Formats: sequence, structure tokens, C-alpha cells
Amino acid sequence: MSEGTDASTMRQVLGHFPSGVTIVTGTTPEGPAGFTCQSFSSLSLDPPLVLVLPGRSSSSWPKIEATGRFVVNVLSAEQEALSTTFAVSGGDKFAGVEWHASGLGSPILGGATAWIDCTLHAVHDGGDHLIVVGAVHDLGAPGLPPLVFHRGGYARTSPAAAE
Repeated sequence: MSEGTDASTMRQVLGHFPSGVTIVTGTTPEGPAGFTCQSFSSLSLDPPLVLVLPGRSSSSWPKIEATGRFVVNVLSAEQEALSTTFAVSGGDKFAGVEWHASGLGSPILGGATAWIDCTLHAVHDGGDHLIVVGAVHDLGAPGLPPLVFHRGGYARTSPAAAE
């Protein structure tokens, strides 16, 4: 960090930027795997690419990475508990969770507001995180209101009224 910047201050200041909440999922030889990830973004429309930034300490990402494919599930406002479950290491995160396989075989979570089915395009160094580029193969958006993370807590939004 530069002089005068520490991790705590950076987290507090950057927490003012609201983000959506996603769960990145994949199907491994041991079964489905997934983790909560609020660092997600669209990268390119041509070719269609997205970014996810898993922490280097993630135990789920290496298992998913090895398969070469994953789904980014954008959580709906009703999925706060699911976000919390998938944010913790260990245990059977998929116990009682409704899901079905994407075209590439990764879990699409029931009740998500959107999903993006990807293959692994590239992985780059990003400090204490990895910068993962996914090539989009399919996607959909049931359109439920999203779950938002802002200033250390969950928030809910309503879509703007159509003009």
C-alpha cells in the first residue's frame, strides 16, 4: 500500500461503492462447488467476456478453475442467506439449494436474478485476488430484484420505473 493507505481504510472507503452479489459455481469431480463473490463485472461485448475476482485464499475457486467452466449467479434480494452460506469455507453449501445444470454443466441457482455460463478464458495476478476472465457461452435473466452489498451490509433495490 502507498504511504498513508492501509487495508482497513481502503475497505471502508471502497465500501461506499455498492455492488451486486454473486455466487460463482462449478461442477467438480467431487460434486458442485461455489463461493460468494461481490467482485464481478462485464468486460467486453465483442467478444463477450466477464470478470470475477476470487480471493487467493478461496478453497472453492481452485476446484472450479480446474474444470475450465463456471456460472456467475447474480443473487436476488431474497438470497441473502444463500450469500452468507456460500461465503463460508467448508460444509455442504448445496444442501437444500435448488439448482439445475447449465448448458456447460455448471450449477445455475434457483431464484437468481441472472446467470452467466462461462468457460475460463484467462487468469491474471491481482494481488490478494485473482483476475479471472470468463468467455460467455450463454446467459439469462429472470429479472428478480437484485441483492446489493453496500458499506458492509446487504441492501435491496427496486428497478426504476419504465418511462
